[in-house]
Amino acid sequence: MNLDTLIFIISAVVAVFGGTMMIAQRNPVLSVMYLILSLVAQAVLYVQLGALFLGAILIIVYSGAILVLFLFVIMLLNLRGTEDLGHGSQPISRFTKFVLSILFVFELIAVVKTGFIRSESPIGMMTTVAEDFGSVKAVATLLFTKYVYPFELAGILLLAAIVGAVVMTRDSQRGDSLRIGSAPDSQAPDIEQETGGEQ
Repeated sequence: MNLDTLIFIISAVVAVFGGTMMIAQRNPVLSVMYLILSLVAQAVLYVQLGALFLGAILIIVYSGAILVLFLFVIMLLNLRGTEDLGHGSQPISRFTKFVLSILFVFELIAVVKTGFIRSESPIGMMTTVAEDFGSVKAVATLLFTKYVYPFELAGILLLAAIVGAVVMTRDSQRGDSLRIGSAPDSQAPDIEQETGGEQ
């Protein structure tokens, strides 16, 4: 076993471990941290493939910008992992989750099986690697020509998520301030009655 194979195995195990722990954690901040760990391990895999630009983008853009944005939204919403978000789910929702989980397990088994069983026609792998694979020109050409609409849609979704988090936070803060402001008014008649009774 050479050094490249050892680095690949370690990076793959760390990436899968980070993704699994991200799902298993109830604390959203810890989930984001494990997601960063998984993305860094995936960046190492991209560097091993010779796609240096994709590896750098994965760390700079996703780990350094997008996930920091996730942390900002989590802290803005004041999520601590104690919220029971799955409580009161409908039976059809639970059935859908169960079916999707089974499908994902079968898909994972199929992927692992195709990786260990060799065939004449490779499945899911490139037979020949392009010369400009992972370069800035190749990524930019695909991103701004063939995949320009999904790229812009992803930006709109992120913007909508930020605006929605801010609106939800402002509404909750406004409701708390209204409750605090109305509390003294409700207690004022009681105070006046007590002072009138003493006189």
